[in-house]
Amino acid sequence: MYSLKQAPRQWFDRLKGILLQLGFVASKCNPSLFVYKDTGHIIYILVYVDDIIITTTSNVIIQQLTTKLHSNFSLKQLGKLDYFLGIEIKSVVDGTILLTQSKYIEDFLQKTKMAEARSISSPVTTQVNQRWLSDSSLYMPVVGAL
Repeated sequence: MYSLKQAPRQWFDRLKGILLQLGFVASKCNPSLFVYKDTGHIIYILVYVDDIIITTTSNVIIQQLTTKLHSNFSLKQLGKLDYFLGIEIKSVVDGTILLTQSKYIEDFLQKTKMAEARSISSPVTTQVNQRWLSDSSLYMPVVGAL
């Protein structure tokens, strides 16, 4: 399947079909989010390209689900989620989850050589670096990252 031009789409359609057979419902707002509700439990599955995030209130349920998915797909469990799409996921002592982009911002500032820059009171500087404006390869990645 992976050598085909439409492989990613076919892979997602196959995964979606299996999840729907298992009783998941696709989100109306986000087609890559699937939700399963059962008595006392709820499972969320988020799919991004070929990465799958599974979250629920029970590790046993995750294990059962991954066993079912593993019978149809080659899976590699990477353990606890720490970083995904530029977002750090941290577990707090009280059981809540903290989402932060501080690592993404720090990496971004390093990449743009602005890690040592000082803040200013106005969001717009009065002095424009002409080099940035004349070469779109300098500012286009920055705008895209924002």
